[in-house]
Amino acid sequence: MALILVVEDEKNIRESLIAALEPAYTVKAAGSGEEALKLIDSENISLMITDIRLPGMSGLELIKKFRESNKTSPVIVITAFSSIQSAVEAMKSGANEYVPKPFSLEEIELKTANLLAAKKNLEEKEYYASEKDSVFGEMAGRSRAVERIKTEIAKVAGSDATVLITGETGTGKELAAYTIHRLSGKKGPFVPVNCAAFARGVIESELFGHEKGAFTGADKMRKGKIEYAEDGTLFLDELGDIPADIQVKLLRVLENRAFERVGSNKSITTNARVICATNRNLARMVKSGEFREDLYYRVNVFPMHIPPLRERPEDIEEIALRLLGKSGPQKKLTPDAAARLKSYPWPGNIRELQNIIERAVILSDGGELNIEAALGSAAQVEKGLMVDLSDGIEKAVEDMEKGIIQKTLIKHSFNQTKTSKELKISRTTLQYKMQKYGIKEQK
Repeated sequence: MALILVVEDEKNIRESLIAALEPAYTVKAAGSGEEALKLIDSENISLMITDIRLPGMSGLELIKKFRESNKTSPVIVITAFSSIQSAVEAMKSGANEYVPKPFSLEEIELKTANLLAAKKNLEEKEYYASEKDSVFGEMAGRSRAVERIKTEIAKVAGSDATVLITGETGTGKELAAYTIHRLSGKKGPFVPVNCAAFARGVIESELFGHEKGAFTGADKMRKGKIEYAEDGTLFLDELGDIPADIQVKLLRVLENRAFERVGSNKSITTNARVICATNRNLARMVKSGEFREDLYYRVNVFPMHIPPLRERPEDIEEIALRLLGKSGPQKKLTPDAAARLKSYPWPGNIRELQNIIERAVILSDGGELNIEAALGSAAQVEKGLMVDLSDGIEKAVEDMEKGIIQKTLIKHSFNQTKTSKELKISRTTLQYKMQKYGIKEQK
């Protein structure tokens, strides 16, 4: 629920504003600018309503200080001394609306609702922007696997059930999660969080937020992703990389719909829908003690698996054409080029396919897409990509992953920070995979 700060020294006006707004919002009130600053430092203010004439610090000074730590929350200015000059000064200080006294409470309610709606729309656009630019575009393909996924999405979208999406990296798990959100009709934003992208000490603050002074560098209160996902969907990608202590807190969110910011004992409730994704075998991690069993059952209410691209070659041409349309100058995908794409194992799935398409467009001199130039000569491709399938595809993929990690580590003289950055995984994930594959630093 949005938090409104009312700053007004006249008690009757202050109480009237509180009474008018409280049914729809949480309202905090202050009788002076100095009192208001204390609330601004300790609370996450969604919108501020302030008089210009205040004892001590003026309303204009208060707005300027408010804007130092809060750039996006709207401000409504009210005053009995209205003039064009004061209105201009208020807007220059950072106000969004200017209301002269006497005013109707209905006018304040309407302006508050409109400003908060605009704020939410802006935040939603920011979160959606990265997804709209995603390499996956719309969900493409006509294979039985894709049709099954679409059917499952349609069935689960209308519920609030927690969804666990599994599949290899690059298969389109985030797109599936976003499609569920889009079909759910939820008014709040889609908030993606890559759990593998944050260091152990950062993920807690990223998810739950923190209070001012909660730790070194926490110079102001900050909302976490869970709060941003209010009325919407929280998408937790790479769930298997969440540390054990954070797993406990996440379990509480799923069971009680409540959490606390770092450095606070105040419980905050959430109605965000949670969708999780992982490329790891959580059931196996539960057996090894790496993942909590109770959390596993809470996130695995509705499981959904997205198969790798090599298992649905009939989708490759359609996806390639979709990506080709977004890759600059239009090139023709010949039948031979399409067949070549279908014969390739695609260990990196759709993300790798996008890279190859973009590279082929750059390397193509004529109007036809030069897939061979992008993949390299036939001999180089066979030498670099031929894998031993005698022990099954899963073992072959693991061997390929091990080789890529080893080569990248050697390239960076076993500097884990540089290696994890190039591989686009966290250091925790890199260390886990090094241990898994028995990769040790070469002396």
